[in-house]
Amino acid sequence: MKKTNSFLKSKLLPIILCFTLIMSLSVIYNNGSMTVDAAAAYPGDAAVSNKANYGTDVIYQIVTDRFSDGNTANNPTGALYDSTKTQLKKYFGGDWQGIINKINDGYLSNMGITAIWISQPVENIHAVFADGSTSYHGYWARDFKKTNPYFGTFTDFQNLVNAAHAKNIKVVIDFAPNHTSPADPANVNYGENGKLYDNGTLLASYTNDPNGLFHHYGGTDFSTIEDGIYRNLFDLADLNLLNNTIDSYMKAAIKKWLDLGIDGIRMDAVKHMPLGWQKNFMNTIYSYKPVFTFGEWFLGVNEVDPSYYSFSNDSGMSLLDFRFGQKVRQVLRDNTDTMYGLNAMLTDTANSHEDVRQQVTFIDNHDMDRFGQSGVSTKKTDIALALTLTSRGVPAIYYGTEQYMIGNGDPANRGMMTGFSTTTNAYKIIQKLSPLRKTNPALAYGTTTERWINNDVYIYERKFGNNVVLVALNRNLSSSANITGLNTALPAATYSDVLTGLVSGNSITVGSNGAVNNFTLAAGSAAVWQFTATSDTPTIGNVGHPMAKSGDTITIDGRGFGTTTGTVTFGTTNATIVSWSNTQVKAKVPSVAAGKVNVTLRTSGGVTSNTYSNFDVLSGAQVMVRFVVNNATTTFGQNVYLTGSVAELGNWDTNKAIGPMFNQVVYNYPTWYYDVSVPAGTTIQYKFIKKNGSTVTWEGGSNRTYTVPTNATGTVIVNWQP
Repeated sequence: MKKTNSFLKSKLLPIILCFTLIMSLSVIYNNGSMTVDAAAAYPGDAAVSNKANYGTDVIYQIVTDRFSDGNTANNPTGALYDSTKTQLKKYFGGDWQGIINKINDGYLSNMGITAIWISQPVENIHAVFADGSTSYHGYWARDFKKTNPYFGTFTDFQNLVNAAHAKNIKVVIDFAPNHTSPADPANVNYGENGKLYDNGTLLASYTNDPNGLFHHYGGTDFSTIEDGIYRNLFDLADLNLLNNTIDSYMKAAIKKWLDLGIDGIRMDAVKHMPLGWQKNFMNTIYSYKPVFTFGEWFLGVNEVDPSYYSFSNDSGMSLLDFRFGQKVRQVLRDNTDTMYGLNAMLTDTANSHEDVRQQVTFIDNHDMDRFGQSGVSTKKTDIALALTLTSRGVPAIYYGTEQYMIGNGDPANRGMMTGFSTTTNAYKIIQKLSPLRKTNPALAYGTTTERWINNDVYIYERKFGNNVVLVALNRNLSSSANITGLNTALPAATYSDVLTGLVSGNSITVGSNGAVNNFTLAAGSAAVWQFTATSDTPTIGNVGHPMAKSGDTITIDGRGFGTTTGTVTFGTTNATIVSWSNTQVKAKVPSVAAGKVNVTLRTSGGVTSNTYSNFDVLSGAQVMVRFVVNNATTTFGQNVYLTGSVAELGNWDTNKAIGPMFNQVVYNYPTWYYDVSVPAGTTIQYKFIKKNGSTVTWEGGSNRTYTVPTNATGTVIVNWQP
């Protein structure tokens, strides 16, 4: 978010490769003598054809303009561009051809990168502001159906996708449907006045908006979620997603990019758009060409927001894991917290997210100071990378971190890529650990257990079935630590450091009872020890996409499913099997009651898997409806909620009611409103309630009835029934 004005051809070969690699993993990683094409090991959950699951992937975030200039002919001219690359608010010339070049020369794949997240590709404004600010970052859209010409053409973009897929690299685009560009209600000549175009045709500007395509409630003060949703984010012209023109426009726009073969979406500013719209938007994507999607909900240092978790659990998308990022920075960058704080964060987030393994982890990005600091040992970055690449979640590496780039604040944290060395320690760390996320499912799908801890040392274990990864970190750059009493699930053996000493790691010896021989963990070190094994026990690691309606095909990844078709069950109902392999099953969601359901798998031999909980089954295709109730007066501590006859409204369960509703921006108290995703073309019953803790007051009268639009947004305005 811009915060200032500124993916042998026989069927047998992959099976042979998989078996051979599993049998030899400890040799490959323990002696560190070779690298492997990890994607060939598990083509089901690792290939670009699997757009639903990123658990085995490592994402590399690229600010397109700041990475590599592959085609000087598309560089901007005039005040938009700085050839010296010193005026950090201007375009520098990075483009899709530059990324293609670095894909083709192996810089990314040799590092182990299997997904790239690039800047929003849509056409941005061409204006230059008084302070020199331009739209180089990609967040000031003017036309979501055209390309940014300074990045390339649609042909260039297709070439990028094709080049990435040829190297088994997924392509994630940034997408920002919250807003267009900066606008000033008092100055029509400010920038481009927030103008929005539809494939070249002007729809509206911020100050000439007769059809209400924008919100006009002023700028947010960030005091409440409501204020952040319906008011402008800084001076960015806020789009009215309830407007049918905007709703249909954004859905058509994202389909255009999906048709180009993208594999994922990073949604900008999800905190600043209605959950109801985003859930129905995700339903549109999953019903069309489903891809992994994660959103940006910014959290500050030590900030814990229950709404953040509600969003990740109910929106149909994952989130950038800001709690992870902020805490890792506190502990490993700034020394303002200890390893106890890190462990507490990992424990709490595992309990708060319904699936913490699909949240996207990072140590820095374009919206915060770079992790590296001038004059500070790069070992801090090395340790943080080792943690991120072995922790739960989907790791994202910010471009240049492998080159130890520094820069505090926007735009200094978005400098031009300083070089493409493949010999830095950070590059080698990523190179060593990225393949392990595919070859050892403990990293992609495993649980996390703290095994040894003090203020400076954290030893944790990831485990999935019989697969184990043990990681030790010592953040103290001057003092080693004597490790005694360490226990692990690793089988008895001697294990070499997967990192081959890149971060001063050592070997360990494990006894028959899981006890690790005492050892010294060097100052400023990170070590990784691992074990993989085949298993006849079916274990589900991921079910994606995270929400679906009856008839949709979902992908189940894991291990030990067997090669003969078994059964998949949603609740108590068996699903239709589309395909079946030992590591991946595709099945159609059966006709079951909507809501959160458990998914299990049973092999042809009759062995039942673990339970994958809280899969979200929708009542049907979704649209957004705004529910408004007038004259709903409340007493201190009371709030108004919405409940009704469908799962999306809580199925009359007051504990699952929607809300609390809003009453400050679009409408004011005692009028309350909320934007909700509900099943399209369905006649639903609903009512409003008042809640104060466990005390619930229902409105009087009969249940209300509403027929939801089939393919449009809707608005319901009623009076509270005494």
